[in-house]
Amino acid sequence: MKFLQALKEAIASLSANKTRSLLTVLGIVIGVGAVIGVLSIGQGAEASIIGQIESIGTNVIYVYRGNSAKNVTNPRNLTLTDADALSNRVRAPHILNVASVLFGQTSVRFGDESTQTSIMGVAENYAEVTDLDLSEGSFFTESNVTSRSSVVVIGPELAERLTGRRTGIIGTTVHINNYPFRVVGITTAKGGSQFSNPDLDVYIPITTMQMRVQRQSDTNAVDFLLIQAQDSQSIDLAIQEAKSILRTTHRLTSRQPDDFTLTNQEDILSIANSITKVLTIFLAGIAAISLLVGGIGIMNIMLVSVTERTREIGLRKALGARKFDIQLQFLTESAMLSVFGGLIGIGLGWLLGKIVGLIAANSGTPLIPEISLKSVLLATLFSLAVGLFFGWYPALRAANLEPVVALRYE
Repeated sequence: MKFLQALKEAIASLSANKTRSLLTVLGIVIGVGAVIGVLSIGQGAEASIIGQIESIGTNVIYVYRGNSAKNVTNPRNLTLTDADALSNRVRAPHILNVASVLFGQTSVRFGDESTQTSIMGVAENYAEVTDLDLSEGSFFTESNVTSRSSVVVIGPELAERLTGRRTGIIGTTVHINNYPFRVVGITTAKGGSQFSNPDLDVYIPITTMQMRVQRQSDTNAVDFLLIQAQDSQSIDLAIQEAKSILRTTHRLTSRQPDDFTLTNQEDILSIANSITKVLTIFLAGIAAISLLVGGIGIMNIMLVSVTERTREIGLRKALGARKFDIQLQFLTESAMLSVFGGLIGIGLGWLLGKIVGLIAANSGTPLIPEISLKSVLLATLFSLAVGLFFGWYPALRAANLEPVVALRYE
């Protein structure tokens, strides 16, 4: 009953100073809204990154030149010879396929339109290894690779930038590094971010890349290898086989560390999760500062309220109100301000997430902000805690006022 009475009195007191109450609530609204918005965007970004990584396939192993963990100096290049050795089913029964990749940046032009984008020189089995789907046309063939054909597969967003449409351009000629290439395929849209967007990528035969784009003196060297294990359960065995074969082809002794690095999807997902979580926590921490500022606003307004209602407090204590009753009254008011602000802030955070999601969708980024029940409960409880924490001192000050002194206050 005492709580219900305190609630009614709190509503009446806050209603009597609507403007002041709303301005106080505004700090909590902004703080909670910022926290909810940042968390939802962070969770959406994490889901987007994980989705893009998993779309490559859960049984893919990456092989890179060098070994930073062992501080290897002058590591040998990865080569097409390494890829051939890894493809030996007798020596590597758990390896299904191996794709060699050359990577770079290039200018792609169609008519007067030109753009800078990522280009990969790959073998004909790249699409199979990475589960790369095409919405139109087909991937290039082994004969295209052998004959160093000027054929290209491009992403749908790149196609739209160059030609104004995402379909109906098979057979069209585009210029890469000022050489004409015939478009033979368009990849299925996956979406991307400002850091990586596969829908802008370009794929050409690795032999053509060596000759016309990079003009390599060493036509055997590649940037990295992609190994497709038999299945996700064979990953560890495939890694062991690949490690043994590469140590042999690189002529490493038992005392020499690996001069290459093997990484699977699980490792990449773990790193991506760690990065996005740290970034989300960092941004949420910055956003939470505004929530603390809102809490200070509550304490300030409650101290003002205690000063204005000194005579009222003295009268209530003279009529028999205990310290607990006075504390409950002011704590209820501060809690109401923070919870009300928190609820509106949740709505603001949801709206912020939706706006960011729409902006991302219009820019071709597959970011869908996710507001979890955990985030909502956390924000609500935190805003309540802020209200109680910053309302405690004003409530204590009000409760400790002497009735005689309070009644004499002008």
